[in-house]
Amino acid sequence: MRDNELKYWLALKMVEGVGNVAFTALVKTFGSPKEVFDAPLNSLMEIPGVGKKVASQIKSFSNWQQVERELAAARNQQVSIITCHDPLYPINLLNIYDFPPFLYVKGNLREEDINIAVVGSRTASTYGKFSTERLCRELAINGITVVSGLARGIDTAAHRGSIAAKGRTIAVLGCGIDIVYPPENKELFTKIPLQGAIVTEFPFGTPPNGPNFPARNRIISGLSLGVVVVEANEKSGSLITARTALEQGREVFAVPGSIDSAGSRGTNRLIKQGAKLIEDVYDILDEIMPQIEMKQKMYIPEQVEKTKSCKPFPPIDRPISGNEDLTDKERYLLERISASPVTIDSLIAQTGERPGEILNNLLLLELKGLITQLPGKMFIRKEQ
Repeated sequence: MRDNELKYWLALKMVEGVGNVAFTALVKTFGSPKEVFDAPLNSLMEIPGVGKKVASQIKSFSNWQQVERELAAARNQQVSIITCHDPLYPINLLNIYDFPPFLYVKGNLREEDINIAVVGSRTASTYGKFSTERLCRELAINGITVVSGLARGIDTAAHRGSIAAKGRTIAVLGCGIDIVYPPENKELFTKIPLQGAIVTEFPFGTPPNGPNFPARNRIISGLSLGVVVVEANEKSGSLITARTALEQGREVFAVPGSIDSAGSRGTNRLIKQGAKLIEDVYDILDEIMPQIEMKQKMYIPEQVEKTKSCKPFPPIDRPISGNEDLTDKERYLLERISASPVTIDSLIAQTGERPGEILNNLLLLELKGLITQLPGKMFIRKEQ
């Protein structure tokens, strides 16, 4: 979106009293933020949540210098401002009640991303950080984008695990996109946009104040198909994210911990309350597979052509036997698997494909009854 249009989005958000819900109602009624500013006072007052005071403030808005400073900061710092009318705005996020009208993005968002949030304690144990890094490496290898909040502890381990596997990760901030918080994550802050995106709804210069983090948490869960809580005490902010996820209709997963650890009481309680217990990455993949299939059906060639950066998923077929109905890539992969076990690393080296795509096709071949996975990520061909 050009700056001469975008400035009205920024300006409307700056109007005191215009929250996300009112913003959405205004734009839905009048068509665009510019048309909101052009609308008569009486028409503005008719919108639910917009009384005479707010309508008057819209009509009298004059802080255009601040709008220009915000646009200049975005240009200078290579930050994109993606509105909810943009095809790259995450579709999952549009389904929450008070979605942000626009996002500040450093890096890139992709329509085809399949997001899973991984959150937990800032004062994580060694076990918690190790488990998180391993889980997020495996999620990344399976083509899943890991979403977290760039906080200390579990969030940091989640981003690191995904980056270590050369996967995609999204960090959602509770401050302006120009502020590194916590400061010790400066190196991670630099790496994430190269393999994903840093995202926030807060303007440049917004400090990481306490009330911002519950708002940030709703975006973490809103972006994702599900939320994994690794470690959390009984008053952890991660439990707020889990509750928000439930309210948004997302899946909630929890990694069990020691009954003697205070840092595991929150996660163990989540499991008692019905969260899905996670022992390995397949507990997550099995649960979200129907949603992945649904997302694949949403892709149409026109959308892919329009964005130029999006590639449609290979179709996920129902389990079958035999070699019929294989895609070219599945057949090519199957030819490199024999009765002798072969490692995932060997298959990646032979095919030259990305790990996520290899693992996706291996899963399809397994569902079709053509191969078997052995411990240690090794695969053999079944006899037909």
